[in-house]
Amino acid sequence: MRTFMLAAGLIGLCACATASEPTQRSASAQRQYDNLLRGKVAGQAEKCLPTYRSNDMTIIDDNTILFRNGRTVYVNHPLGGCMNLDRSGSALVTRNFGPQLCRGDIATVVDNTSGITVGSCSLGDFIPYRPG
Repeated sequence: MRTFMLAAGLIGLCACATASEPTQRSASAQRQYDNLLRGKVAGQAEKCLPTYRSNDMTIIDDNTILFRNGRTVYVNHPLGGCMNLDRSGSALVTRNFGPQLCRGDIATVVDNTSGITVGSCSLGDFIPYRPG
């Protein structure tokens, strides 16, 4: 019994050590996020974007990317965040191996001035927000 309680306690401590605190958005990033999703209702998460054009992408912060497709806005939270994404002068470069951008696809963050890779991430599910 004592061994079981000790093991349960250790597992609980490990879970606390690996859990990450949700990142807070800056006030301006939150305003931009709210403005782009105003009047829209979240739908069921999707694994891939139906179509993708890079000029329809908006970076909110290291943890949030929005993709516009007509009147629908898809919210993506890269798995584990995307380091340096919201840094001024950075660009997100995606490599599509098909006609769609999908969960698990790797995106690279590149410094626009030097062309050097400054981060990368794996894309998460795409949550559609459609007019309500």
